[in-house]
Amino acid sequence: MIKAVIFDMYETLITHFQSPLYFGAQMAADARISEQKFLELWEPTENDRTIGKLTLEDALENILKENRCYSKELFNRIVQKRIKVKEECFNHLHEQIIPMLRGLKEKRIQIGLISNCFSEEATVIRKSILFPYFDAVCLSYEQGLKKPDIEIYRRCIDKLNVEADECLYVGDGGSSELEAAKSIGMKAVQAVWYLQDGTGQPCGRKADFEQMENPMDILKKI
Repeated sequence: MIKAVIFDMYETLITHFQSPLYFGAQMAADARISEQKFLELWEPTENDRTIGKLTLEDALENILKENRCYSKELFNRIVQKRIKVKEECFNHLHEQIIPMLRGLKEKRIQIGLISNCFSEEATVIRKSILFPYFDAVCLSYEQGLKKPDIEIYRRCIDKLNVEADECLYVGDGGSSELEAAKSIGMKAVQAVWYLQDGTGQPCGRKADFEQMENPMDILKKI
């Protein structure tokens, strides 16, 4: 019997790819640094930014100073643009996301969130329209560990006060999240409603997992 549904956030509940992107390449362009030089310093910070050892601001300040183009105005402009783009994702929800979450609440199913995220994303998630629906939240930036480490799944399960086999895990499949959820006894399904070919999304369809074409399909699994 399913008592809780635990969701991934990016490319599951929201997507980056229906609004303007603002990743390393775009930040490099605004800083007037070559993409290669920017990414040489940006990409190695990803793990530390994901597990709470480094903020966006710390990483960006270092890159701008290393490239001798730091100014408070430029720094603030890039930070604010990054945050606004992250906020914009919540304005492009699949039309069934909110009805699906409401449907779970009506069925008295608990809702969890496990998300790999950076400092700016953690702040945006907590202020978002979706946040009040969650009964338990484990954000990698705050937890100090990230998927697919099974400890982050266990922490969320414990917060929900359920057993692993009473949980349905729903994610797009990036970061080996579905495999990790399955390994500890959760039922795992792949969310594919945001999947688009040629967008740079982290994961394609996974034949080993049942695929949910629309958010409302989740209610049929309960």
